[in-house]
Amino acid sequence: MSEIPAKATESEDPSDGARAEAAGGAVADATSGTTGADPSAREEFSSARAGSRDTGLGDDVPAGDAIWQSSPPGSMYDYIQVASFSIGPDGLVDQWSLRAEQLLGIPAERAVGMDPIEAFVDPGLHEQGQRKMAEILDGREWTGVVPFRKPETAKEEGGSEALAEVYVMPTRTEEGEKAAVCIVVDVRTLRRIETDLAASQSIFGQSPFGFLLIDPELRIRRANQQFASTFGGTPDDHRGRGVHDYLRSPEAERVSATLRRVLETGDSITDMHVTGFVPGSQERRHWSINLYRVHSGSGRPIGIAWLGTDITSRRAAAREAAAARRNLALLNEAGARIGNSLDLETTARELLDVVVPGFCDLATVDLYRGLLAGDEAPPGLADGSAELRRVAFASAVSDAPFVGGGAPVAVGAVHHYPFNSPCADALRTARPQLVPAEEGGLVQSTLAVPMVAHDTVVGLAQFARTKGSEPFGDRDRDLAVELAARAAVCIDNARLYRREHERALILQRSLLPPGDPVASGLDIACRYLPGNSSADRPSEVGGDWFDVIELPGHRTALVVGDVMGRGLRAAVAMGELRSAVRTLALLDLEPAEVLSALDEIARGLGAPGGVQQATRAARRPREADLSEVYLATCVYAVYDSVTRRCTFANAGHLPPVLVEPGEDALMLDVPPGMPLGVGGEPFEEVEVELPEGALLALYTDGLVESRDHPLDEGLQAFVGALTDPTLPLEDVCDHVLNTLDTHHGEDDIALLMARVQGLPVDSVGDWTLPREPRSVGRAREYARGQLLSWDLEPLVDTTELLVSELVTNALRYGEGEIRLRLLLDRTLVCEVWDSGLVQPRRRRARDTDEGGRGLQLVGLLSAAWGSRRTPRGKTVWFELPLPDGETGLADPAEALLSLF
Repeated sequence: MSEIPAKATESEDPSDGARAEAAGGAVADATSGTTGADPSAREEFSSARAGSRDTGLGDDVPAGDAIWQSSPPGSMYDYIQVASFSIGPDGLVDQWSLRAEQLLGIPAERAVGMDPIEAFVDPGLHEQGQRKMAEILDGREWTGVVPFRKPETAKEEGGSEALAEVYVMPTRTEEGEKAAVCIVVDVRTLRRIETDLAASQSIFGQSPFGFLLIDPELRIRRANQQFASTFGGTPDDHRGRGVHDYLRSPEAERVSATLRRVLETGDSITDMHVTGFVPGSQERRHWSINLYRVHSGSGRPIGIAWLGTDITSRRAAAREAAAARRNLALLNEAGARIGNSLDLETTARELLDVVVPGFCDLATVDLYRGLLAGDEAPPGLADGSAELRRVAFASAVSDAPFVGGGAPVAVGAVHHYPFNSPCADALRTARPQLVPAEEGGLVQSTLAVPMVAHDTVVGLAQFARTKGSEPFGDRDRDLAVELAARAAVCIDNARLYRREHERALILQRSLLPPGDPVASGLDIACRYLPGNSSADRPSEVGGDWFDVIELPGHRTALVVGDVMGRGLRAAVAMGELRSAVRTLALLDLEPAEVLSALDEIARGLGAPGGVQQATRAARRPREADLSEVYLATCVYAVYDSVTRRCTFANAGHLPPVLVEPGEDALMLDVPPGMPLGVGGEPFEEVEVELPEGALLALYTDGLVESRDHPLDEGLQAFVGALTDPTLPLEDVCDHVLNTLDTHHGEDDIALLMARVQGLPVDSVGDWTLPREPRSVGRAREYARGQLLSWDLEPLVDTTELLVSELVTNALRYGEGEIRLRLLLDRTLVCEVWDSGLVQPRRRRARDTDEGGRGLQLVGLLSAAWGSRRTPRGKTVWFELPLPDGETGLADPAEALLSLF
């Protein structure tokens, strides 16, 4: 610790010594009340020094407490701490004030008699300190900053270092001996006051806000430069002014009352908005004011601090933001309410529901007539005069159509705008136009806004405000364009949806059997109802389908299926599966085999590599996107009109319903199996013999299930609706659809009903032939006799020739007994059965070959031929049309010659 230079002076004039003595006595009197006083006073101080510690301030003051506020309010001693003590002729402390005890932390009983140099100064500075003390006792004054160390106390072991500013004044005792009075000021307090003053000056002078100090009389005591720059003049020019000098009534009274309340209660005011004017301007200004009460060091209120900032631009920005929020809220409402329906007229009405009355008082929407007719693109002419149809009108003040610009146009009417009209110009240029108001009319401002979607004008929207409302501005024009654009996009989407929906329906219907299918031994009736608009979502085509496929041997395949999902994707998948079913059916596979192959095809629809890729993927965990998975349910039945037996296989579909004559309807117990596209599980078959006149019903889930009716309830209702199977099938279908809840529109409905009409016994010829060469001739005889009994003599020669070929092939290449069967229905079918498993294959014989032309001859003379596997071998068949006088039969001789 180094010594801080100090200044010492020696009093040479006796009068200086007297003044010093008087000053020392005065200070002593002010601090301890002893030096220069009478002996009684000195005794009082001695008693305090001895330990009684009587402050002389009454019994209410605790002993040892320093009373810093002993001067009148507002004195500098409110802020700084001053202490004093005196040094006797021996250089030791002989008087110790209470303030010294408080500041230095040493009680009087310890301080009196201490050497101040030894007690407070660092040991390294003792020598210099002793020299200074000798000079002081020799009558020299001294002022300086002294580092000192507080002695060890009970609370602070080892002491602590501090810095004090000391003023030492020489004095004399009653005996005339030289002594000294020391006044000590804590330097830390002085530095803090200096810092606070500098900070206060910088805050007050450099603040970017208007800063005022207002006295208790509500007059300005001090103003900063920012305030003066706003209201003119210099800061000193505003001293003594009041609130009424800046604000007009009643704003001035309100602010004055607020100032008084702050001064009285001490409650701060934050962000109080004040409105007024500045000199030389009539523009209304807005300020945000913060008020708080200011106190002296003793806590006495001495005024109010006023901190203000100009928020005029912020208020304007707030108004702009509020308008932007209103517009944004309107756009959000438009986004939520417009486009909920894929209907053109409904979307136009939704736009008007949003803008009236929140944005305008009257509004209309006109759409191009061709757009409503479903044209590929709106047929608007270049001059904007194409025909439009008014599809929506809304008014908050009147129910009458728009007035002005010609005769009123009613909703639904077709019209066009004149070439030179603002509306035609808006349609022609695709830019909004302001329509002039009529004198004496209700409307004062109208905006004609073209509805543009994907760079195409689809119509015109007009927004009007009546007199008394604010005219349209630039911001309103931009908002109107945005609203019209959003509605236009929704209208264009509705147009596209309507087009795609109609195309999907056309595609779907084209994949269904045209008209009422015809089958051998069955009376067929069918119904298909596509899903229509429901309450919460627009309709989409589904994947329901049915089919009736004629098979060889007067057999019929009945198919009903449902692809999961809706939309064009489901319709396309349905078409692919239906085509696959027809192809598999023509291979004459068993129902379970058809569904197994169809399951592979369905899995291949969702795999990029087709069926083989789907088969390989089935052996590992599937990671394909669910959107690429095609699932479908299907029931496949094969009916034999000769035996009246029907074989069913089911892939997750609803069970068929059978109604036998005189019996209640029942659901057939057909194992459901897994849906198509899942894979990994075999399908089971169930064979049922159907009595004559029985009614068989196949259907999809849309018939028996909806949100309001669960599946079990719908199935029971369907079974209960089949009460009278003797009615014509068309009437039965209508009765079922009218009885059940078929108008929910949630899903497609497919219904296929068939009444059993077995082939009569006299329409079947069945013979068993031994495996010998004579069986060929015998087969020709059986065929001739049966055809003659059926009065089909024109077919005898052709039938004999073809039967001879098939029986010969069975003898040469087949095994076991040979069975010949002739079936007469709408066509003549001949079947040759044997136990061999090898299927015949047609090939083209060369000119030099002696054989190999039998199947070629069968193909030339018959309408159709083929072979199929049976549980005990195979069947080779051909089909001939019945003679009707119009269709000519092929000449066998010419057919034979054509082979060579």
